Amino acid sequence: MTDELSPAERYAASRARAAEQATALAPFRQMYDFELDPFQIEACKALESGKGVLVAAPTGSGKTIVGEFAVHLALTQGRKCFYTTPIKALSNQKYTDLVKRYGADQVGLLTGDNSVNSDAPVVVMTTEVLRNMLYAGSQSLLGLGYVVMDEVHYLSDRFRGAVWEEVIIHLPESVTLVSLSATVSNAEEFGDWLDTVRGDTEVIVSEHRPVPLWQHVLAGRRMYDLFEEKNGQDGDQGGRREVNPDLVRLARMENSRPSFGRDKRRGRNMREADRERERRQRSRIWTPGRPEVIDRLDAEALLPAITFIFSRAGCEAAVQQCLHAGLRLNDESARSQVRAIVEERTAGIPDEDLHVLGYFEWLEGLERGIAAHHAGMLPTFKEVVEELFVRGLVKAVFATETLALGINMPARSVVLEKLVKWNGEQHVDITPGEYTQLTGRAGRRGIDVEGHAVVLWQRTMDPAALAGLAGTRTYPLRSSFKPSYNMAVNLVSQFGRHRSRELLETSFAQFQADKAVVGISRQVQRNEEGLEGYRASMTCHLGDFDEYARLRRELKDRETELARQGAAQRRAAAAVALEKLRPGDVIHVPTGKFAGLALVLDPGLPAGRVGGHRGMEYHDGPRPLVLTAERQVKRLASIDFPVPVEPLDRMRIPKSFNPRSPQSRRDLASALRTKAGHHDMRRHRKERSPAADDTEISRLRAAIRAHPCHGCSDREDHARWGERYHRLLRDTRQLERRIEGRTNTIARTFDRICSLLSELGYLRGDEVTDEGRRLARLYGELDLLASECLREGVWEGLPPAELAACASALVYEARTADDALPPKLPPGRAKDALGEMVRIWGRLDALEEQHKINQAEGVGQREPDLGFAWAAYRWASGHGLDEVLREIDMPAGDFVRWTKQLIDVLGQIAAAAPEGTVARSARRAVDGLLRGVVAYSSVG
Repeated sequence: MTDELSPAERYAASRARAAEQATALAPFRQMYDFELDPFQIEACKALESGKGVLVAAPTGSGKTIVGEFAVHLALTQGRKCFYTTPIKALSNQKYTDLVKRYGADQVGLLTGDNSVNSDAPVVVMTTEVLRNMLYAGSQSLLGLGYVVMDEVHYLSDRFRGAVWEEVIIHLPESVTLVSLSATVSNAEEFGDWLDTVRGDTEVIVSEHRPVPLWQHVLAGRRMYDLFEEKNGQDGDQGGRREVNPDLVRLARMENSRPSFGRDKRRGRNMREADRERERRQRSRIWTPGRPEVIDRLDAEALLPAITFIFSRAGCEAAVQQCLHAGLRLNDESARSQVRAIVEERTAGIPDEDLHVLGYFEWLEGLERGIAAHHAGMLPTFKEVVEELFVRGLVKAVFATETLALGINMPARSVVLEKLVKWNGEQHVDITPGEYTQLTGRAGRRGIDVEGHAVVLWQRTMDPAALAGLAGTRTYPLRSSFKPSYNMAVNLVSQFGRHRSRELLETSFAQFQADKAVVGISRQVQRNEEGLEGYRASMTCHLGDFDEYARLRRELKDRETELARQGAAQRRAAAAVALEKLRPGDVIHVPTGKFAGLALVLDPGLPAGRVGGHRGMEYHDGPRPLVLTAERQVKRLASIDFPVPVEPLDRMRIPKSFNPRSPQSRRDLASALRTKAGHHDMRRHRKERSPAADDTEISRLRAAIRAHPCHGCSDREDHARWGERYHRLLRDTRQLERRIEGRTNTIARTFDRICSLLSELGYLRGDEVTDEGRRLARLYGELDLLASECLREGVWEGLPPAELAACASALVYEARTADDALPPKLPPGRAKDALGEMVRIWGRLDALEEQHKINQAEGVGQREPDLGFAWAAYRWASGHGLDEVLREIDMPAGDFVRWTKQLIDVLGQIAAAAPEGTVARSARRAVDGLLRGVVAYSSVG
């Protein structure tokens, strides 16, 4: 029992309570029906004291409370607050939340394609909108007191991350910045940078999950805990956690079993279903199917659940599998509520479009409490799924990882089917940071006592590796900031080149680079100490071993160089042979996945050798399109031809041949085998090595044999130390070059961009020309290409639909490369204009190479992609959704998203072009595109 307070202590406590009641925080706390957490109170107090704050906390911990306090402060002080989010879905959600709290007259929304009450004291917007306002010197910035940057860790995004840094650097000093981030492992480093560029910034890091998270592995019929607690009290904290020994034994037992994927006794053609049945018979565990998982979670009272599947098609297939299995997670009352909400939200969609969009199949899943959620869905459909899930009317969602980065959709459980995903180029393991983000959705604050993360058993699973993923809180924030052409002209316009250069040197990217130099310098010092030890160990009593080691290295380097020259000569000869190929040539592909007989359909010559835009792609030599004897149509590369190839025969390719038709491919492949199956295809004879006749190699070998150290009994031991010495010396020299290269890297890139812009006439010293002012109004990856097209009049006189087709090449980027067939292009002048755009890009690409602007580093202009031109043309021409989607084979959600981005870039073109035919045509194209599914989709 504590002693009673003395009168003086009671008076002090009374004064403290009175002081607290006088703060803005006290009435703010009364607006919530729950107590604020310590980290929220700490951040709010720092904010009220006039400091900026960086709050890093787990998903679902309530860090947005701090952002809402900034809104409260702004309204209390009669100032403005801008609340920025990375995606329009989050902006819409936050706008709705703030309107409920403060009223529609106090809150506005700006998301590029939505503008609601934009002069309100509180405006929710996407980060790009604020960046554009800063560069334009918008009057809306007057009276701005606070900016909240929600999900500020997006500055790691390699495509859009630079925008966050631009905003942070260019905001007026009088603005207080509130940065809200997921848990990152270098929050202090990011806070140090914010302190440097924004002034006094307090860093508040909370790793406490308000709802404890339990980790499981579902194998067969049993749910295993991933960790076994030692003297701990809950699933996420306290005590020592070890990997469940039952799970370790299970993995050891299963991984020691032979694989039954290929049964030698019964042949290789054993059906997959038979193999699966045999696996189940021989094993006590298996990877449960999707309906089985949902059924199990339902039985364990672990719904609602989000199952992450790293594939859109996989998400849709999962819903169908659950429907076919007869799963029903809703009763009649819930079904009626679902139908009423869905019909209300989709009332504006015409009946003919509902059929195209798969509305009835989607509705059936929703009524049963099951849905997919991915970027390929119509935005309206995604919004409905989100609303129903939050209301508890959808209990099982199959989603791609994009859901983990977006809107507030917490669940009781999160399921991960696999720990491997496709990153666009290859299958890679998910990182600890990605695992944390995905599983962070589990556990609803105020609803669930605990959250559950369930990983499905896979035969090669390593429980220790999974425990490493689950137990590591490694999510470092890495700057992706790179100067762009638009950024350069906007900066020079406002600050001049010298001041702009200094501003860029304050970026987080440069801050991290300079900080990394300190670590590299320490490594150089350690290496130099190691070199001294290696030098002593390689000393030989018979002579200078360093000289002897140098002779051995020279011999090895000469042999390597000759081998490389020989390979280069063979590649050159192979390229010359490929350039001679013609359609109809029968060849033998010597190596690779498609080795064997093949018929050349298109020689795929390099840029400039053939007409048409498609040839522009092949800067690495000929890439022939062939039909193999196995009926496959494939675009081959030079790597498939390590030796020269010669035609074995000639065949006529029927005019009716369609590479997309299985029947056409089958018939022509059969004719190919009949025509050329008799040819001798012996392997290429290996040529004599050039090293055998090289005089320099002979000289070096003689010098090595004559050296005194060659006769040392410890020669090879000395040589090993010598090899280590020179390897470490080489590494040290590389580190020293990295130190030289890391200082002023951002500013050097800016200088190169300004040099190119000066050559093109966009800059004249510190002056921005008329062309430069036009470029300043064009945002996007291909800002310079769009500006050059306007300057050269490429789009003059184009009708609205054809201009839409051309502008689509500035925004569209295919998810996967498809070299088999060129995209369909609209007729008329648009086709010529698109070809001219590719030609201009080729000129800019050459200029960037001259100025050492490297696209691989995220700077410069990528090649325009013509894959959406036909869809844009048809939609802008007034054709129906069914017709357009069928022609381009694209999900409705993707179509809407690309069309909205196209509308945005057409708006920029209309604003940047001088008043005339292009500006008028761009505005009319926007009107033609903004209809139907595009118009009634509120989220882009």
